[in-house]
Amino acid sequence: MNTKDNLCDFILFGGHGDLAFRKLMPALFHLCKDKYLASDSRIITVSRRDMNNFQHIELVKEKLIEFLPKKSFTEEDFDRFKKKLHIVTIDFCTNEGYDKLKEILDEHSERDRVNYLSTSPNYFGGICKFLSHNELITENSRVVLEKPLGRDLESSQAINKTVLKYFEEDQIYRIDHYLGKDTVQNIMALRFSNRLFVHLWSSNHIDHVQITVAESVGAEGRWGYYDEYGAMRDMIQNHLLQLLCLIAMEPPCSLDANDIRDEKVKVLKTLRPISPHEIATKTVRAQYTAGSSMGESVPGYLDGDIKESNTETYAAVRVDIDNWRWNGVPFYIRSGKRMQKRNSEVVIQFKTMPHSIFEKNNHSPLVDNKLVIKLQPEESIELRLMNKIPGLSETMQLQEVNLELNAPHTHKRKSDAYERLILDVIRANATLFMRLDEVEAAWRWADPILEGWEQNLVPMKRYTAGTDGPTAAVQMIAHDGRSWNDD
Repeated sequence: MNTKDNLCDFILFGGHGDLAFRKLMPALFHLCKDKYLASDSRIITVSRRDMNNFQHIELVKEKLIEFLPKKSFTEEDFDRFKKKLHIVTIDFCTNEGYDKLKEILDEHSERDRVNYLSTSPNYFGGICKFLSHNELITENSRVVLEKPLGRDLESSQAINKTVLKYFEEDQIYRIDHYLGKDTVQNIMALRFSNRLFVHLWSSNHIDHVQITVAESVGAEGRWGYYDEYGAMRDMIQNHLLQLLCLIAMEPPCSLDANDIRDEKVKVLKTLRPISPHEIATKTVRAQYTAGSSMGESVPGYLDGDIKESNTETYAAVRVDIDNWRWNGVPFYIRSGKRMQKRNSEVVIQFKTMPHSIFEKNNHSPLVDNKLVIKLQPEESIELRLMNKIPGLSETMQLQEVNLELNAPHTHKRKSDAYERLILDVIRANATLFMRLDEVEAAWRWADPILEGWEQNLVPMKRYTAGTDGPTAAVQMIAHDGRSWNDD
């Protein structure tokens, strides 16, 4: 494997944070282990913690052992990995310490530089400013921005405007880790490489689409962050809308990053705005109360130190797309914490057969076909079809069966989403990252809903932890004569 093109200095700001230790360092370790990183590449952690390089290497080792699967970590692999590790102590709020970073980077000034900002967005502007003031931004520099990119359109524009003072748009990589999942990328392969689905993918044959991201965990440990954002800002405005775009977009003219993102932006611009008088019928917001999860009693969202909050832990929205392909096809999207089970999926529900010749023979009516794309806890694609029940019965009996469209099983380790995304940044491939106009179009659609909730146009509902969410979400979709897929 030729890794010459993957030679870079990877500068990880906030490299001693939770995300860095849980996801980013393990991803970099696997990329090194699998020889996707050039042998001379460096991983430079920038932290406010005062620590020498030996202490840093020992800490990284400790965290890799904690967060990697047991069979993934070996001393031999770590011996190769640790040679890439360096640390610089910098106060993100001041210019102090950037001279030390400059000294390290100037050793190989010709290299590509990936600046990964795994920090609060409050630091994005300052970090970019100090990188610029210390002449650390070159034409081969890139910057990765972790979400959240603001709480609304105005704050998002402020963050992006500041970063754009120092980096060009094509140097900015706004990350959404959902887009790094193999099954999410496979949506495009499924749609645009199989003639079978080309003519089925429209309002002529699809009744509706459901997108669900359910988490069994609560907000514990992240309460301070989560209460500022909630389910709409944390999940729906970015992750779920990105999934919706991949399902609804028109075929791009090529796999070029901008061709794909052009089509996603078109979808976001055709999302029908939800007016104030529709908020009560097309949206649901709720908080979980005390209940049971995984066989254990768990507290409610407001059972901690904070007794009052208007932050939703569950959100469901009916989304309509005003274009020819999707006219009359609702997209129902929902996301919640402390749900019955961890489950993320996209369900393409096809229309009912116009006429059935099996009605008199079958004990039960035909089940409409579904394409179910599961993202977690396991990734899979299933096409649910009707099939004859084997046997010698006098009449033909049918049953629903699953046709699995999964890749052949191999013993090769399945890569994490962050591995794909980090490698794409190193390769300067922006396909799976959000462009500025994507981010802004998503906020323009979400802001009126958030404003309506702040005005209490739809009251906050409650649901018991460990259940499938509030009854109001069931009623919302039932009002249209449909039901959630809860297989």
